[in-house]
Amino acid sequence: MNHPTPHAAHHGAHPVHQREHDTVDQAEILDLDAEVLAEHIASITAWLPVGADPRRIVDLGCGTGAGTLALLERFPEAEVTATDLSATHLDRLREKAAAAGVADRVRLVQADLDATSWPGLGSPDLVWASASLHHMRDPDRTLRQVHGLLAPGGLFAVVELAGFPRFLPEDAPQEAPGLEERCHAAVAHQHAEHTSHRGADWGPKLTGAGFTVEDRRTITVDIGPPHTGAVGRYALSSLRHLRGRAASVLTPGDVAALDQLLDTDSPHSILRRPDLNVRTERTVWAARRT
Repeated sequence: MNHPTPHAAHHGAHPVHQREHDTVDQAEILDLDAEVLAEHIASITAWLPVGADPRRIVDLGCGTGAGTLALLERFPEAEVTATDLSATHLDRLREKAAAAGVADRVRLVQADLDATSWPGLGSPDLVWASASLHHMRDPDRTLRQVHGLLAPGGLFAVVELAGFPRFLPEDAPQEAPGLEERCHAAVAHQHAEHTSHRGADWGPKLTGAGFTVEDRRTITVDIGPPHTGAVGRYALSSLRHLRGRAASVLTPGDVAALDQLLDTDSPHSILRRPDLNVRTERTVWAARRT
């Protein structure tokens, strides 16, 4: 389970410095997502109907490595080939793998997964794609590529996001109740344009690509107070990301209220709110190459 921001591909026409800033911003959110949702990620890897433990795993669009590290822990005899377009994300994963003592079990591959041909990824027993398929220009082609990549009988695990996490109560903040939902609504059209498959039902597409869907599971996340400081930092980074996308279409009053939440020196900072909780959903499909 990687995160609610793009990490498998960056296709926009932003200037280079903006893309680099976005990548660093995404990496921070992905790291916090992994920390806050570690228990839920572990529950997904434990649920996977793999049969025999896989020895060769590919993580498509690995981000900063939440899925990679969870899979290595779940399957202690496995090696993971982790792919991503972002060198920044792969560098973070390299550092994490070294710190966890599993660097010798991770192979990092920088690759554009929208390319018509992929670098050599072996013949894995398990392919994991968390929040990455919806970034593909042609996801049907990607599914066919995964089908050809997997060893016969291998499993393809697809994790999809219902949307960005929510953190604030619906009536918050006091100065602008419902602000968070308005921020999400303001950027919804951007995601519709650039990630039209976000939230897709991948079951029919998996079947169309030749897979047999063996199971499907929806994980509901609702982490309420009391919570660790990581939840506050996760909310802060996520709302900063939203502000960067939504500010131009929000009212001046909403922008002022949002800036107050993001001001870490303010008594109204989101870091000082005792009522934060993390609300989101992830759906997982387990599909077999039969």
